[in-house]
Amino acid sequence: MTPQKMEIYEINNYSMLQRIKSKNGEQNNPVLEYEIKVSATRLAALGVNVEDLTL
Repeated sequence: MTPQKMEIYEINNYSMLQRIKSKNGEQNNPVLEYEIKVSATRLAALGVNVEDLTL
C-alpha cells in the first residue's frame, strides 16, 4: 500500500471514529477513545495534522 493510500485510509478511519464519538453524546467509551488516539498517532506519523480533521 502506498503512503498516500495509507493516509486516505487512516483519514477515513479517524473521521468514522469521530462520527461515532459525536453520536455517543456524553456516554463514556474508553475503547473508542483509545482507537481515536491510535488513529491520531498513525496520522501524525504520516504527517497529517489531526486538528484539521476534528469535528
